[in-house]
Amino acid sequence: KFLSFLNQNSIIAAAGHTNAEYEEIKKAYENGVKLITHLYSCTSTITRRGGFRILGVTETAYLYDDIDVEAIADGCHLPPELLKLIFKFKSDEHMCLVTDATRYGGMENSDNMTFKDGDHLCIIEDGVAKLADRSAFSGSVATADVLVRTCVKKSGIPLLSAVKMITEVPARIMKLQNKGKLQKGFDADIIIFDEDINIKRVLISGKERVNGN
Repeated sequence: KFLSFLNQNSIIAAAGHTNAEYEEIKKAYENGVKLITHLYSCTSTITRRGGFRILGVTETAYLYDDIDVEAIADGCHLPPELLKLIFKFKSDEHMCLVTDATRYGGMENSDNMTFKDGDHLCIIEDGVAKLADRSAFSGSVATADVLVRTCVKKSGIPLLSAVKMITEVPARIMKLQNKGKLQKGFDADIIIFDEDINIKRVLISGKERVNGN
């Protein structure tokens, strides 16, 4: 009933942060769930029960060709090789790059300074936010350009595919009109970067933005 309500109200249903198994995700899929929130980051995988292997969210996402998957492509949450594997299965048609950035997105290493994030302390190190005791990640600090750079420079994913996965694919998933393509009738929101994916110019609605203005 919940998924039917979402579908009827044009709300995108996604599965993430879940230990659901194949039969549960299959039922969700049949009721409109066609998106997996940041694959491999809090998505279940194969388990065994009485010797029998049971698929999790991750394998089910691969099994259904039309399921879209998000990937935190910061090179930390998912190593370059894993990004390459996802791309091999889902291609630039169904792989979507997401930062999953916390409020500290874009910050550099914090030189052992700790920050309060919710109920825990974190530190920014090695391009990612970690718990202060370094026992686990506490979130991403990546900006969108980092995702494209990681895919192209470290995972060997074609540049055009990487750009498509952070523009056209998310626009389609979110059903945004006139977004995600350089095409007549679309909003002229354009990022210009160099060969190392360093941003040089930003245009919004065809007008260049300088220093955030």
